[in-house]
Amino acid sequence: MEAMLSMEALCRAFCCILFAMPLSLYNTFSKKETELHTIEPKTVRMYTCGPTVYGRPHIGNYSSFLMADLLRRWLEVSGYTVKHVKNITDVGHLLHDADHGDDKIQTQAEKEKIHPLDIAKRYTDQYLDDEKALNMLEPMARPRASAFIKEQLKIIKTLLKKGNAYETDDGIYFAVETFPQYGALSGNTLQNLNAGARVEVDERKKHPADFALWKKCIGDNGRHVLRWSYATGEVSHSSGEDASSGFPGWHIECSAMSQSLLGDQIDLHTGGEDNIFPHHECEIAQSEAATGKQFVRLWLHKRRIDLGDAKMSKSLGNILTIPDIIEKGYSPLDLRYYLLSVHYRTNLKFAWKGMDDARKARTKIVEWMAQCASSTRSDAEEANDAKDFIEQFADAMNADLNTPQALAAIFECMAWSRNQKSWSANNLQSLFSFIEQVKKTFGCFDSGPGPTSVPEDVQRLVDERDVARKKKDFAESDRLRDAIKERGFEVKDTSQGQSIRRSL
Repeated sequence: MEAMLSMEALCRAFCCILFAMPLSLYNTFSKKETELHTIEPKTVRMYTCGPTVYGRPHIGNYSSFLMADLLRRWLEVSGYTVKHVKNITDVGHLLHDADHGDDKIQTQAEKEKIHPLDIAKRYTDQYLDDEKALNMLEPMARPRASAFIKEQLKIIKTLLKKGNAYETDDGIYFAVETFPQYGALSGNTLQNLNAGARVEVDERKKHPADFALWKKCIGDNGRHVLRWSYATGEVSHSSGEDASSGFPGWHIECSAMSQSLLGDQIDLHTGGEDNIFPHHECEIAQSEAATGKQFVRLWLHKRRIDLGDAKMSKSLGNILTIPDIIEKGYSPLDLRYYLLSVHYRTNLKFAWKGMDDARKARTKIVEWMAQCASSTRSDAEEANDAKDFIEQFADAMNADLNTPQALAAIFECMAWSRNQKSWSANNLQSLFSFIEQVKKTFGCFDSGPGPTSVPEDVQRLVDERDVARKKKDFAESDRLRDAIKERGFEVKDTSQGQSIRRSL
């Protein structure tokens, strides 16, 4: 208890160590590691591209969201206030990220024969449940694209007035040739883009790479249910062909939500590498053309996850969701550890062995932390404390979020602490401080077991073990206990019978 009373002072000392060396992150725009210098001292304005809610997000999506959550946690541990906005796209994201064709949410609504907003709500709720299971921090705001139509139209009308956009019979498009920097983020400059290869050919466009800011409700026989008046931004109740109403393009939505909630300029923008082109490239063009200011200081992108030799993707039908992970007997926090244990700029090939290793490693760390919490001080002379590990951990995280190196510092500290025969007040307090910072940063060591639902095959093992115990066949009972443990569950014998829970 006495050691814990000094925790606040130790945390302040920890932050002093962190600020001694600046945080450097790999900037996709500059193609090099860059020190973070914020617009406002000790405050970070951060925007994360969230999900398009036409289906339950898969673990590839969550790997990107977890990178953003890790970054935010580390910034807050380092003493920053983070104004974090993570959007929800509920309209305007067309199939294949194109400018023509069907809206992803509209298409799913037609399959299920319900309203598009009901589809959006269902999968938004599932997404939020998954985020809680993964212990993600709540952002400052979760704007929905459909709630920022007027703000989007304001930017569109500004771009038209400035000559950066033009109108056709089916919509309003951004003219990429009016923005010379187009392609600087992705490398897909106008000289490098081949019509018909990287961009869709459309004779109504001035340039094949021009992208939609607004789509008129014509040419779809009135299918698109979500539509707004171009003149007022209010919901349109018209049906059928109607050039006066329409819906926004995918890219303009994020520019409007970011600008409305964080201002014209932000410090950090995160997303998956699939967002780099066209989405983030287009965000830069329309935002900077409208404001005349640099939109984002530093861009971070998470490399994708592969399942076998193929990219994990809904369109390929090879996705894994959080319920799939739970059904296999793992905690969502095992998945969090697994995805964060690999550097965010590494292309992870997902494997169940990796999940097994993650569960074992996370369990060891959680058990070690619990053991440390029961340690008591003695009258021992002062000895080396955990300061070296605090510095190693901070150095790793400040070096472009080098999580493998940060985890190595944790395991080194575990080995060091187990060799301590007695604890002075200072070295025990420094250990507690280190553990607290690790918990706050990784977010997967300070929660209890995952959801308590038990897969059918595990329940069968539990039932078989109950029969073995009643027959006093203890060898079989022990064998079944081990089999249950391999599936990620712990079974205990109580006076009321067997008690089962998911392993830490």
